[in-house]
Amino acid sequence: MAIGAQNAFVLRTGLLARHVFWVCLSCALSDAILISLGVAGFERATAALPWIAPALTYGGALFLFSYGALRFRAAFAGADAINLSDVTPPTRIWASLTACLAITWLNPHVYLDTMVLLGAVSAQFTEQKPIFAAGAILASFCFFFSLGYGARLARPIFQSAKAWRILEAVIGGIMWAIATGLLISA
Repeated sequence: MAIGAQNAFVLRTGLLARHVFWVCLSCALSDAILISLGVAGFERATAALPWIAPALTYGGALFLFSYGALRFRAAFAGADAINLSDVTPPTRIWASLTACLAITWLNPHVYLDTMVLLGAVSAQFTEQKPIFAAGAILASFCFFFSLGYGARLARPIFQSAKAWRILEAVIGGIMWAIATGLLISA
């Protein structure tokens, strides 16, 4: 649920009601590919290097605690989470999809979130990896389509800096809860 460049693009696309379906589908399918690679590849990596799972678990927890702290800092500083005017979706569909795919595939955080972090979390589900991957992919589809189509409904709410601060605090809490869960399961 991290609000980054890709999610800002999807949010802006939804607020402007431009190519929402195709942008959401592109993001979700990209995530599906990366999640599948992370869950499948992480198992092979841990078989070759047994220390990698604990290292990535603790590294992932550290990343989530740090990211959560940044979100709490933003919430208390009162800064906006994103500046929607910085990520304007183009009016033509191919331009929108090209921009969306560039923001998705050229973003280093997408690899950390989908391949490394979810790959590390999947290590605890030995026999249920396909179910874990399917659940993560389904969650990704739900997230992107909810963000894209829900943006218009939230337009009046997120014109307020207070709403952004609340969102930042909620994101921070979620990041810390996930990090704590990783440490407990380690």
